[in-house]
Amino acid sequence: MEDSSIRIISLIPSGTEILAVLGLTDAIVGRSHECDYPPEITDRPICTQARLDSNIPSSNIHNQINDLLQSALSIYHVKTDILEKLQPTHILTQDQCQVCAVSLNEVEKAVSELTQSTPQIISLQPNLLEDVWNDIERVAHIFGVDSVQVLENLEARVTICQQRIQGLSLAELPTVACIEWTDPLMVAANWIPEIVNLAGGQSLFCVTGQPSPHLRWETLLVTNPDIIVFMPCGFDLHRTRQEAQLITQNPDWQKLHATKSGRVYITDGNAYFNRPGPRLVDSLEIMAEILHPEIFDYGYRGTAWERL
Repeated sequence: MEDSSIRIISLIPSGTEILAVLGLTDAIVGRSHECDYPPEITDRPICTQARLDSNIPSSNIHNQINDLLQSALSIYHVKTDILEKLQPTHILTQDQCQVCAVSLNEVEKAVSELTQSTPQIISLQPNLLEDVWNDIERVAHIFGVDSVQVLENLEARVTICQQRIQGLSLAELPTVACIEWTDPLMVAANWIPEIVNLAGGQSLFCVTGQPSPHLRWETLLVTNPDIIVFMPCGFDLHRTRQEAQLITQNPDWQKLHATKSGRVYITDGNAYFNRPGPRLVDSLEIMAEILHPEIFDYGYRGTAWERL
């Protein structure tokens, strides 16, 4: 039973989605500037802002982020005055990636300045799918709600994917490069290799549970993956198409096996792959559709992914 005195501010989109799937949407009184799902939370006051412009080219964003981090500044600013007004009992944040959302230090600093409330800070730090399930369970436990049904449903969908690819031989499992940033070129890691492998692919260039590494053009050309999937962090389908098209202007692009066979795809990474919340299972289903259209058709094509 949800306690009506609970007032939660979520400063990370995946946290907001976890609260929503647990039936705690009504308890959310504030959000980050990036929390946009489910749609009914978009009327809640925004408690953060970015110190950079995400509309500039990828290389400029990358450089601005590095400059901010090197000068020991957070990429995001917490609006302490709004926190003060909202008097939260809990603040949900993350301690995983300084680029993804407000850093834990920044939240702790903001909370220390509050006079009207002393909220409990809940920090998420997922690197694997299992960590996300554990986060859902932990958040449910803190707020006294049940997570059993939610987790059973998510895990059942993962199992269905696994069962449907069981008969595939190794030769039928394509090699896959998932691009998380285009300039400089970076590969999506953490939970992404796990998603690729569960969807019937062979993930390249990165280690499950580890941070996303840089990728050299030469390495991409020599390894020559069967499939390339773009999922730039924080970009929707339209912006991802623009980013991917810039890369295709590289003269070496036409040499790639994935290009020649028409197996290059763009996804809405911002809504799906970049967010370690319940929609990572949607991300798995999207990846399954991309890798094995002969087996899977969940209906995500056109909204969550497209062929480049």
